[in-house]
Amino acid sequence: MKNCDVIVVGGSYAGMAAALQLVRARRSVLVIDAGKRRNRAASHSHGFLSQDGADPAVIANTARTQLKAYPTLSWVDDLVVKASGSRDAFTVETATGEVFGARRLLLATGVSDTLPNVKGLAERWGTSVFHCPYCHGYELDQGKIGVIAASPMSVHQAQLLPEWGSVTFLTNGVVELDEPTLQDLSARGVAVETTCIDRIEAHADVLLTDGRHLSFAGLFTASKNAPSTPIAEVLGCALAETPMGAQIQTSETKETSIDGVFACGDAARVPHSVSLAVADGAWAGAQIHRSLVWPEG
Repeated sequence: MKNCDVIVVGGSYAGMAAALQLVRARRSVLVIDAGKRRNRAASHSHGFLSQDGADPAVIANTARTQLKAYPTLSWVDDLVVKASGSRDAFTVETATGEVFGARRLLLATGVSDTLPNVKGLAERWGTSVFHCPYCHGYELDQGKIGVIAASPMSVHQAQLLPEWGSVTFLTNGVVELDEPTLQDLSARGVAVETTCIDRIEAHADVLLTDGRHLSFAGLFTASKNAPSTPIAEVLGCALAETPMGAQIQTSETKETSIDGVFACGDAARVPHSVSLAVADGAWAGAQIHRSLVWPEG
């Protein structure tokens, strides 16, 4: 079994940002990555300083190339399926049967998205259906925007998005709006459509069950999130419920409820974006290093 200081489970933006802090401290780090970035359907990434408008795959590949220049970094393209052990003596096993050991574990697995059950929505996720207006709103050029209700929290999305265009809130039988909420939306210029959605067509055209067709520059909805793999639960890490779904519970130092296991990125914080994931990963990497320098702390 190969041993190192830290195993990072997940090699996307947060995991690589954490690994960078650790290899720059000359610690031995193994990144194990299954190769499924959450934003792999998106062609452009926005809101990340110095990388605004860049292809997210290019950002990830550049980061990986720079990271691999450090001699204490190892990388395995695989999926972690088992994990066990305790502080200073963790073991992980991959889908191909390889086994690795480490003093610390960092879970940067990202999340899975459970989308509203609307025909045609999943196929457009990340291309014309989005969750974050700060990431994708500007490019809609103040055009017509549809917000598809996924839960009562979708009201907040409808209230926010008029900053980016002319908004129609499609309640789709998911939420019922009281009079104060209707008045608030009206004051913000938000139109409310209560007829249910039959399907989404073309770029972002919504066909309603009464036969009407509504065309939009883009659509927004709120997915329900959960860590993309069950590894945190396998290890016994506590989860926390948020309005966006479940995430791995962490302290201010990004340590989970299990001593020596840390978590960062979308799986361990809300809200989600590339820039926030990178920041969270960098902080987690520094905190893991501190736990190795001062293990009694």
